[in-house]
Amino acid sequence: MRDTSVDFHGPGLEGKRILLGVTGGIAAVDSVKVARELRRYGAVVQVVMTHSAQKIITPLALSWASDSGVILDWDGEMMQLDDFDAALVCPATRHHMAGLVQGMMDTPLLMALSAARGRKVPVMLVPSMHEDLAADPITEELEAELQRFGMQLHWGPFIEGKRKQDDPVSIVAAFSHMLNSRLADRRSVVVTLGATRSSIDDIRYIQNTSSGATGWKVAEDLHRLGHDVTVVAGACTATPAFRLPLVIDAPDPQLMLRELKALANDSISAWVHCAAVLDYLVESPIEGKFGSQQGDWQISLIEGSKHIEELKEACEGSVRIGFKLESGVKIADLVHRALAQIKNAGMTAVVANRLEDIGDEGKPRAHMVDSLGEHWALDDERALLVAVRILIERGVQ
Repeated sequence: MRDTSVDFHGPGLEGKRILLGVTGGIAAVDSVKVARELRRYGAVVQVVMTHSAQKIITPLALSWASDSGVILDWDGEMMQLDDFDAALVCPATRHHMAGLVQGMMDTPLLMALSAARGRKVPVMLVPSMHEDLAADPITEELEAELQRFGMQLHWGPFIEGKRKQDDPVSIVAAFSHMLNSRLADRRSVVVTLGATRSSIDDIRYIQNTSSGATGWKVAEDLHRLGHDVTVVAGACTATPAFRLPLVIDAPDPQLMLRELKALANDSISAWVHCAAVLDYLVESPIEGKFGSQQGDWQISLIEGSKHIEELKEACEGSVRIGFKLESGVKIADLVHRALAQIKNAGMTAVVANRLEDIGDEGKPRAHMVDSLGEHWALDDERALLVAVRILIERGVQ
C-alpha cells in the first residue's frame, strides 16, 4: 500500500472529480483530513489553494492528502477550468464569499467557482470566522446571494466566540448528500434503531440489548447517498458519526410506535426496522422510587405490540426491511423464522443473524431473506449496507 493510500469507506463520491478549494482561514489546517475523507468515499480530488492558505499549510501536505498536484497560481494550463462534478470550498473566508458574489476572478479559485456557477455544478462552501463576523448582516446577505445562485453553505458550531468549521466526517457527509440528492431515484426512508425500555419505577427500567450501531450505519450510508432519512432512535450506546438532519428520540416502545404511526401519514418510500423492540413490558410501573430493603419485589410483564405488524396496513406499498436476531438456532431455522416475519408483517425482506455469530470473523455478518424465500449470506457490514440500499433504490416490485 502506498503512503498516500486511503481505505474505501463507501461509494458516496465514487468516480466523482471534486475541486477542493482552500482559502486563508486558520481552519485550513484541517484541509488534509478533508481531502483524505473525500477520497475514502471514492472522490478524485483536485486542490486549489489561495496565497493566504499557503501561509497556513504547505502545498506539499495537500498534495500528499489529495494524491495529486495542487494549483497554486495562474498558469497556462488553467486546470481550474476543468469539468468537475462538484466543488467544495473548505474553509471559505468571507473575503472569498464576497468575491464570488461580486463575480471577482482575481484568484484561480474564484475563476474555478465562477465557471462552476456558469455550468450549474454543485458547490458547497464551509465558512469559518469570528462570531461577530458571522452575525454581520452583510454576511447574511452574502449567504442569501450564494444560495440564490444554487450554492450551499455548511456552518459549523459556535465555540470560543467563533463559528468554527465542522469536523471533516460531517463536512464530507453533508457534501455527499448535497451531490447525490440530485439523483432521480432518491427515497424518503425511516430507520428505527437502538434498544427500547419499559419503566419499573421512576428510576429503574427493563431494556433489551442493542447498541444502535447497525442502525446508525444504515442511516448514515443512505444519507450520504442522497436519500431523505428520518431516524427514530431508542436507547443507544453507539453514537452516529455525524449529525443526521432529523432524529426523533423514542426509547419507550409505545412512544416509538406512536411516532412511527405519525410518520406513516407522510409519503414514506421505505422503512428499515433495526430497533430492538421489547416483546414484554412492565404492566404497572410504580410512581416515584420503590425503596430498598423492602424484601422481594414481584413485577408483572405483559406482551407488547409488534411494531412491524401494527404498521403493516399503514406502510402498504413501501419497501420494508426488518432485522431479526436469534440465538441457538440452525441457519435453516433462522431463515424459516425470517420468512414467517415477512409473511405476518408484510415485509419486503429481513436481515437475520444469530447472536453467537456476531463478532466471529469466520461467520457471515448476517443473512438476507426475501419474500420469495431466497436467502444469501452478507459477509460483512459493507455487504449488509449495499443489500439494504439496493432493495430501497429498487423500490416495490
